[in-house]
Amino acid sequence: MTAYETVLQAMLALKNDEQRTVLERFFKTGKGQYGEGDLFLGIKVPQSRAVAKQYYKSCSLDDLHKLTQSPYHEVRLVALLILVLQYKHDKKNPAYADFYLSHTAFVNNWDLVDLSCYEILGDWLLDKDRSVLYRLADKGKSIWEQRIGIVSTMQFLRHNQLDDTYAIADIFLAKPAPLHDLLQKAVGWLLREAGKRDTGRLTAYLATRYQRMPRTMLRYAIEKYPDVVRRQFLDGTFVLK
Repeated sequence: MTAYETVLQAMLALKNDEQRTVLERFFKTGKGQYGEGDLFLGIKVPQSRAVAKQYYKSCSLDDLHKLTQSPYHEVRLVALLILVLQYKHDKKNPAYADFYLSHTAFVNNWDLVDLSCYEILGDWLLDKDRSVLYRLADKGKSIWEQRIGIVSTMQFLRHNQLDDTYAIADIFLAKPAPLHDLLQKAVGWLLREAGKRDTGRLTAYLATRYQRMPRTMLRYAIEKYPDVVRRQFLDGTFVLK
């Protein structure tokens, strides 16, 4: 039995129909929703992490290629979690970032993006040219590729490198309305995280942009401010002093 078959069998054995129904609702798989048509097995993330930890050493990139193309959401997730573990044990190998970039079509929901992109792509780019993230944010073929562009900067923030988060946020602010809710949330979340490292810089950034910022993005970005300041932002009365 190949590693691909072993991992697939392990995941199928964890199938839970009751949990599957919950996940299908949570990840919006209905007609016209962002996850339309995605299939679930009903496996929780800690279970997927356990499978990844058990089998990451035995999987080749060819095995992961097959797993990422699974119609089942959790199988694609376990492939990405395995890739994260493999990358962490061999960070100088460019194959993992290359694999990630060539398989973004299968990183096709917000959890798949958020649990993988900054761990692999963001980390790989810490000491390299980051233009690929700007291209993904600006010209990504899907909201998921665009989300990868901003969420990957989380790794930069963890190293107190804030510039790219703000620059890529500006790319999203320049996009025509309406900006997808999941992109608004991602940008707002990363701005909030940048603000945890330097509140003054976030405040100065928001002061010149908040009045044209989509509402959901703004709400996420200002979440850590005191109530009175949040209200000023939301009412359009904030003035930088």
